[in-house]
Amino acid sequence: MITIGLIRHGITDWNDLGKAQGTSDISLNKLGRKQAGAVGDRILEEGNWDMIISSDLSRAIETAEIIGSKINLAITCFDERIREIDCGEIEGTTEEDRVEIWGSNWRKLNLGMESFEDVGKRGIEFMEELVTTYDGKRVLIVSHGALIGLTLQRILPTVFQSTHMDNTSLTVLNNTNGKWDCKLYNCTKHLI
Repeated sequence: MITIGLIRHGITDWNDLGKAQGTSDISLNKLGRKQAGAVGDRILEEGNWDMIISSDLSRAIETAEIIGSKINLAITCFDERIREIDCGEIEGTTEEDRVEIWGSNWRKLNLGMESFEDVGKRGIEFMEELVTTYDGKRVLIVSHGALIGLTLQRILPTVFQSTHMDNTSLTVLNNTNGKWDCKLYNCTKHLI
């Protein structure tokens, strides 16, 4: 059995402004650092983990580093497969910007966005590799909202109807003999 803790990075200024971040390398803001510290404190209280793997984007790395400092664990590796969805031409824009530039049907245009199917596929490939490589381990993954949400929908499609994940939310999955089970979903009790 492997236990995987999925954590969305802390909040950024672009999150606050409603801008699509995608693969743009945006750092955490002050609140995002505080959120990362809070989830780190929670993880310290709730049990031991064997390793941390992070997306290679700054907001995830910084979140993982803050968590690691709380639980005395360095980041094991960075993996670009768990980056956020590539938002193509809409990166750095708000919904209002997109409607102004491309019209209200902008979602139907080819603006260079990575498909949900491709994001979910790389998420599943990453998770399957974890299962075979780290059997018996407890692995924390620090990643991004769309990547986590779309991966969860493919792991347990009847359980996860929404792809929304809150900043620094914790989701815990177990995989035993190829069967996935969700123990905790999108939990942010550490932010209260």
